[in-house]
Amino acid sequence: MAAIELHGMTWDHSRGYPCMVAVSQRYEELHPHVKIHWEKRSLADFENQPVGELAKRYDMLVIDHPWTGFGAASGVLRPLEDIFPAEYLADQAAHSTGASYRSYTMGGHQLALPIDGATPIALYREDLIGTAEHPLPTTWQELIALAKSGEVIVAAAPLYTLLDFFMMCATIAGGEETLYQEKIAPDEVAREALERQRELLTLCDPIAFEINPIQVHEMLSGEQKKFTYCPFVFGYSNYCRPGYSTHQLKAHNVVRYGESMLKTTLGGTGLAISSKCEHLRETVDFCQYAASETIQKTIFFDAGGQPGYRAAWLDPAVNRRSNGFFADTLETMEQASMRPRYNGYMQLQDNGGTVLREYLMTGRDLTGTLERLNTLYRKSRGLQG
Repeated sequence: MAAIELHGMTWDHSRGYPCMVAVSQRYEELHPHVKIHWEKRSLADFENQPVGELAKRYDMLVIDHPWTGFGAASGVLRPLEDIFPAEYLADQAAHSTGASYRSYTMGGHQLALPIDGATPIALYREDLIGTAEHPLPTTWQELIALAKSGEVIVAAAPLYTLLDFFMMCATIAGGEETLYQEKIAPDEVAREALERQRELLTLCDPIAFEINPIQVHEMLSGEQKKFTYCPFVFGYSNYCRPGYSTHQLKAHNVVRYGESMLKTTLGGTGLAISSKCEHLRETVDFCQYAASETIQKTIFFDAGGQPGYRAAWLDPAVNRRSNGFFADTLETMEQASMRPRYNGYMQLQDNGGTVLREYLMTGRDLTGTLERLNTLYRKSRGLQG
């Protein structure tokens, strides 16, 4: 009998590609009639490449949840409730980390399984900070004081300044309830958010405006000793595992702003099925296998993956091998806020950070910056021509 061949697209990092290959390898050994082929795209393409085009060519897609709105509106992704057992989806909903499962729900449809869990967390070098003499910051004020020493680094390339703006808005507003209506946030919330972002960035090396989260991890874990701490960056547990980088990093919950912890902007990835997929039975079976508690805690994690299943975040063996990454950041993950996911949002994500950039770099025209950002937001939502 000819083998059934499935094709998937994931993203190019030790966290995104080897884990899917390893899980597929074991699945093929258990199901010799199935062959699974994975290709990978860059982090930038993962965040921006249109899912509609990929869905024409692949059975499975590892996607960023902001594509959920487009997937629901266009029909390019198959609703999982139509093809998965209800009890399996209920288990995923009950046991994913934070809002991960809900982030792939749109219009009453479930568009992906939360196979990877992530949100910005604090990251530091244990050999340089975190002692009684040089403690970690626990509040925004302590973070600003540490930043004045020049040892704080952040990822402030355009996309990440936008996501950090969402984080500050959600934190100041006390949640998402008043956000993403006629404006991204009420004026007083948005102004305070941008002012606090600029307060921090003026104290950081200007290289921050050119780097992404992976580059922050690489810098912190390298030979340099200038930077000791990053207050919020999409976490990659790989860098907290022994042997992965020159210096093993340590992750921690983010600081408090006022009375509450920062509500960082949820990330992670979801495993979706194309509406063009012809071998549904085998594809569904593989996806159930890959997102299951057992595989998430073992093969998926062992091969560099960052599980989306909550039990893996609490698993002693997983935490022992990742310097406590998951247990030490679970509270941040559980409190993370969701960015918008409406059909058209990607126009805002692709361009919003560039709108914020001039103010954050120069301090000029805060009012005009927010007006331009909200104009882009309303256009992306179809609220104005």
